[in-house]
Amino acid sequence: MASNRPAPQAPFVPSQRTTETFGYDRHRTDEGPFEEWNPTAESIRPVRGRHRVSKQRGGGLARSSTVLGVGVIAAVGAGGMASANSGKPPVAITIPDLPLISDDDAAPAEDAGTALSTMGAATDETTQDATDAGEALRSRIMAQAEQQQDQIESKAAAAAVAAAEKEAAAAAAKAEKEAEAKAAAAKAKAEEEARKKAEAERLAELAKQYTLPTSSYTITSTFGQAGAYWSSGYHTGLDFAAPTGTLVKAVHSGTITFAGWDGSYGYKTELTLDDGTEIWFAHQSSISVSVGQKVNTGDVIGRVGATGNVTGAHLHLEVHPDGSTNGIDPLAWLRGKGLTP
Repeated sequence: MASNRPAPQAPFVPSQRTTETFGYDRHRTDEGPFEEWNPTAESIRPVRGRHRVSKQRGGGLARSSTVLGVGVIAAVGAGGMASANSGKPPVAITIPDLPLISDDDAAPAEDAGTALSTMGAATDETTQDATDAGEALRSRIMAQAEQQQDQIESKAAAAAVAAAEKEAAAAAAKAEKEAEAKAAAAKAKAEEEARKKAEAERLAELAKQYTLPTSSYTITSTFGQAGAYWSSGYHTGLDFAAPTGTLVKAVHSGTITFAGWDGSYGYKTELTLDDGTEIWFAHQSSISVSVGQKVNTGDVIGRVGATGNVTGAHLHLEVHPDGSTNGIDPLAWLRGKGLTP
């Protein structure tokens, strides 16, 4: 165990100043000459080493090497004054080599020093640990914030991509519908044009096989027209007004199935076509064919007249499909054959 070494004994040196007094107004013979001993740093330099530091209790003075040094100085001064007062030679003062005693007798001195060192190190380590923990917490918080920001940005980017894809899909669907509509319209138009062309071609071919019943005419009455002039209450045919004697022609090839007078129809000729359709020519002034005769398209079968129930010279034309009693509109039938009355 470390301890304080005894202080060196003060050397005795006779005073060279015989006329100087110490503490009195005159020189006393009973006190020998002496010199003051002023301790110096070299004379009282403490021994370096480990010392136990006692704990303070009840406000008592902590015992340490510094306090001990002060005590040594005080003791030396007191000895000098005692020598001055008593006239005796100065007595050397020594300090026993006693260990510093702590309040905790069970703890050795080295443990106390180690405890102080450990306490400082522990404080430094605690501070360092706190700093490291703070940095770790800050880093974790920043990482979480960056992660959350990345998630938000990722969600926003995903939402933007989804919206763009949805918009693009809608635009594509719209464009596809428009393209389909245009294609369908173009197709329908093309089909209609093709149909019209085919129909025109068909009618052109039919027109070569059919012909109008007369020429130099004017349409005066149409099919279904109401009036008191007709016994049925409406007009059953198509009237071609023309001068008397204008030629009447067969509209298509067929067979003559009737030729003669027929009451209100006047002179009438019936031509039965190969498909069974009957064509009636009425109010003729004359008939040029006979029953059972075969005729071709454009052959003359009579002349326009004003016989029967009429108000003027004209050709009355009726169309009866399959020889039916009730006829159909001759104008539509003629147009269906490529003819334009």
